[in-house]
Amino acid sequence: MGKHVIVGAGQIGRLLAERLVADGHEVTVVSRSGSGPDGVTKVAASAADEARLTQVTQGADVLYNCANPQYHRWTQDWPPMAAAILGTAQTTGAALTILGNLYPYGQVDGPMTEDLPLAGPGVKAQVRARMWAEALAAHEAGRVRVTELRGSDYYGPGVRDQGHVGDRFFPPLLAGKPATYLHDPSVVRSWTYVHDVAAALVTAGSDERAYGRAWHVPTAAPFSARELADQAAAAAGTSPARIRRLPYWAQDVLGVAVPMMRELKETRYQFSRPFILDSSDFQATFGQRPTPLDEAVAATVSWWQAQLAR
Repeated sequence: MGKHVIVGAGQIGRLLAERLVADGHEVTVVSRSGSGPDGVTKVAASAADEARLTQVTQGADVLYNCANPQYHRWTQDWPPMAAAILGTAQTTGAALTILGNLYPYGQVDGPMTEDLPLAGPGVKAQVRARMWAEALAAHEAGRVRVTELRGSDYYGPGVRDQGHVGDRFFPPLLAGKPATYLHDPSVVRSWTYVHDVAAALVTAGSDERAYGRAWHVPTAAPFSARELADQAAAAAGTSPARIRRLPYWAQDVLGVAVPMMRELKETRYQFSRPFILDSSDFQATFGQRPTPLDEAVAATVSWWQAQLAR
């Protein structure tokens, strides 16, 4: 079994660590708080501290960048963090697997594939595009082995306040009350199940075929937030789903005092019309299929019921 180092103990970092431990690997999780699941070595350190990361990553087979700086601080925090993580991979020889997103594509017509140009609008898209360009350049220069996994907005067990279908969505829904959603709930779009993200990271991190390019996480056929709410209500046996949409003008008012709400304005285009991810390339290459929607919804409802019971 191998040694794996994960930077970030958030919703994906934790799931990834649990999966690697279950597979018998030695796992170290690095986070500012020093948190992490059972069975791993926990290290409290800044993701921008290259010297400390290098020390921790010595002898590792794979280094995963699952860090997630505060949303309103991406332009300040991501560049030094990404540089430190990339530098660590180059120094230690660990393969670098980056958890990316779809922001760099911007608003596109039709399903998104990995060969689209990274020319999305907004500072967040530019930050993520620059991170990948620098990592890919290091790979092409022979200094590191690198890959990036990109998924759409997450749903599933553990997705809470940072998700569009998290704390504001499932708890009220399971109580028979209206779920809160920030956009038009009838718009069909891709949603990526968190356990599929963790599984894809494990695969890509240890398979030489993944290196040198970006991949899309296996993602099920698109569906609307309304469809998700209906399925969740049916799975939970509650009253028919209702969704309360928070108007954009109200979000703008909240954004004056709440940085996270203010920053979300930049990516509203992802929810105003179909936003579709094509993950067929990864599925065909590695044989991994997305979790069926009914199974994912059942697991999500069960997780939330357990949280609420506590």
